[in-house]
Amino acid sequence: MTATTTESTEKTGAHTAEAAEVITGARERIDALDDRIIGLIQERMAVSAVIQEARIASGGRRVNLSREMEVLGHYREALGKPGTALAMTLLELCRGRI
Repeated sequence: MTATTTESTEKTGAHTAEAAEVITGARERIDALDDRIIGLIQERMAVSAVIQEARIASGGRRVNLSREMEVLGHYREALGKPGTALAMTLLELCRGRI
């Protein structure tokens, strides 16, 4: 094995150069997906802020709990129990702790 191959397999945990190459490519895709997900979350946070401002300006509360329950249900149905935890984190990011 060359020094580069050894370094690549050690970095990826793979036992062959071919597996290291697959893992490296897949990790690059995951990094790109993570960047897109973060961008979408930031966009969701901005839209949520607009909703909260409109609700408060009209005399309502900052948070609509029935809507949050809908969001929790949607994520749970799509992703199972971990989806509920993900939705809770997403809601906290978008509206802050209540």
